[in-house]
Amino acid sequence: MEYHIPVLLKEVIDGLDISGREIIVDATAGGGGHSKEIAKRFGEKGILVCIDRDQDAVRQLAASNEQLSDNDKCKVNIVHGNFGNIKGILNQLNIDKIDAILADLGVSSYQIDTAERGFSYMKDAPLDMRMDQSEKRDAYHVVNNYRPERLRQIIEEYGEERYAKSIANAIVAARPIATTIALAKVIQGAVPSTYYRTGGHPAKRTFQAIRIEVNRELEVLERFIRDAVGLLRCPRNDEKGGRIAIITFHSLEDRIVKQTFKHLATDCICPPKTPQCICNNKATLRIITKKPIEPSQEEIQANPRAASAKLRIAEKTG
Repeated sequence: MEYHIPVLLKEVIDGLDISGREIIVDATAGGGGHSKEIAKRFGEKGILVCIDRDQDAVRQLAASNEQLSDNDKCKVNIVHGNFGNIKGILNQLNIDKIDAILADLGVSSYQIDTAERGFSYMKDAPLDMRMDQSEKRDAYHVVNNYRPERLRQIIEEYGEERYAKSIANAIVAARPIATTIALAKVIQGAVPSTYYRTGGHPAKRTFQAIRIEVNRELEVLERFIRDAVGLLRCPRNDEKGGRIAIITFHSLEDRIVKQTFKHLATDCICPPKTPQCICNNKATLRIITKKPIEPSQEEIQANPRAASAKLRIAEKTG
């Protein structure tokens, strides 16, 4: 089984503008699809840092390290960690500035297709959904211990699910729920029969919401972006500024990336009615992608899971 098919591969490589870069970070490396291509383009003194919170991904990266480094063409550091701790991870590697950084926020094909990981509503498995298996909180805890109102809130906010209240009530009434298929059946029974025709599989949005809650996916995203931008090299003389590229797969992530990029690319951030700027803020980014880059129809046909991907890229200016 291929661990994960890299999404928007050419667009990411082009967007990171790798030529002349010395230190690049793949903050969510997964099976190393993007990293392998980055390594191919690297100079002999290049340093590639591959980070992932999934221990299976780290083992996969370690097994493919020879492919990544391509006969020692570049130095590869493989780290088990959360991209939200990017500053701490790079500090431990004695790296204070980087030239480019990538974050692919999607769930890997491996995670979805490995039934026992509990990410899929199509395969029966214990409720898990942890990207980092060393974490204690899993989907079973969320489903069986959260108060009804909190369940409704995360399903509504993180899943953008219109039937959140009905689903939350049905889950509470059916407790304990131990497996993915059992949860999917409860959800299916809580929504109108027309759901399949208008919203895809009835469990899709709720599973997304629970996964986001288990892994705290949105809590660290804005902090990661700001920390990553702070680590990027500023342009000097004829040198280009560092670049950041982020791939998202749902509107909640994309909104955070878009708004954070916009904020960091804006000089004055005073309230709109302030007659004169008093914040003295200076933009630190230039947005490269005014609109997100999306997969071509050819890529979607080859990899349907790429369909919702959006890539945003920005460059450090100061």
